[in-house]
Amino acid sequence: MTKKLLVIGHVWPEPKTTAAGCHMLQLLETFITFGHKITFASTAAKTEFSLDLDHLGITEVSIQLNHSSFDDFLVKLKPDIVIFDRFMVEEQFGWRVAEFAPKALRILNTEDLHSLRKAREEAVKKERGFSLDQWKNHPMTLREASSIYRSDITLMISPYEMNLLQQELGIPRALLFHLPFMVAAISSETVQQWPSFEKRADFVCIGNGKHAPNVDSIKLLKNTIWPLIRKELPKANLYIYGAYLPQLVKDMHNPKAGFHVEGWAENVGDVLQKHRLLLAPLRFGAGMKGKLLDAMIHGIPSITTSIGSEGMHNGLPWSGTVADDWPGFARAAVELYQHQEQWTAAQAKGTTLINSLYQKETLQNRLIIHLREVTEYLTHHRDRNFTGRLLHHETLTSTKYLAKWIEEKNRK
Repeated sequence: MTKKLLVIGHVWPEPKTTAAGCHMLQLLETFITFGHKITFASTAAKTEFSLDLDHLGITEVSIQLNHSSFDDFLVKLKPDIVIFDRFMVEEQFGWRVAEFAPKALRILNTEDLHSLRKAREEAVKKERGFSLDQWKNHPMTLREASSIYRSDITLMISPYEMNLLQQELGIPRALLFHLPFMVAAISSETVQQWPSFEKRADFVCIGNGKHAPNVDSIKLLKNTIWPLIRKELPKANLYIYGAYLPQLVKDMHNPKAGFHVEGWAENVGDVLQKHRLLLAPLRFGAGMKGKLLDAMIHGIPSITTSIGSEGMHNGLPWSGTVADDWPGFARAAVELYQHQEQWTAAQAKGTTLINSLYQKETLQNRLIIHLREVTEYLTHHRDRNFTGRLLHHETLTSTKYLAKWIEEKNRK
């Protein structure tokens, strides 16, 4: 019998504008490969960049927040698996799924630890050093950890964050599953088709303007790093790409200084293969950085920070340079930009990373095996998760009763 998967999206997937959208598309394609019948539901409004899910054979459903119509929808659909896209969605709909589809496997898709990203952002804005204690004591961490406990499986894109949850918060390994980006292996034929060092020119930076770490890194490039690079390479140019770029970024456009704000790129691959180096001076953030993965997929080395490379290379050499001081960041960019032998070696390291850590078939096989194991012993799996059972108890389900109160208020 064909299994039914319900995905409740925080937003409609936008794989051409966000890394989260790319990861969600990979997840949906994986379950299509598994033979599941998929329904994607969301309370969000669609945008011009929203993916056409119907084209993939996925049923699209608009749902209401704090409304019992979703309960009726669940009873009729009878899903075998429900994926909550980010912890806020689990807070809103998790209790309803537990009540009206109790046998369904509940999966939380984190994309990244939002609490970690938020705590790091606040530390940068307050110009203070970041510590894990700040993250552990952040109110969003309590919400996110509670959501993980209430779910049967939590998908973690970053092994660093997976270890953090276990070592710092004591969350059981049995509740977590590492699922990074899933991409095709890079063949030697593909490498040969890439534009060579000589045929590439200039620098590039890519980032969605709605994502605070990206805007911060663009400001850092404009005010601090790019002037240092331009001093050494007076004919070089930096091109900034991204959807939803705010006006403050658009106002940075200055061709005379070699700083070009281009906006959204429909084909990221074409853009990356034109340029020689990608710059990503990320001061805060979490999860895995799609722009850095795309860079490796298209053979362009990168200069980034320890935050940028975090959880992405598992101890293997980085495809470029990791630097956290801005003069050193600029020097590394100038050095790698000018030396073909070093650049070619960095490119090869990216290919190794992709083929070692992100091969689609290997990761899909691990996922289907894990899903079967947890589903087969779901009652035992939930019995072992005492904290999760505790958080489902009526005395601790504040989100449930808040939703019911809002629904009743709206009705009146």
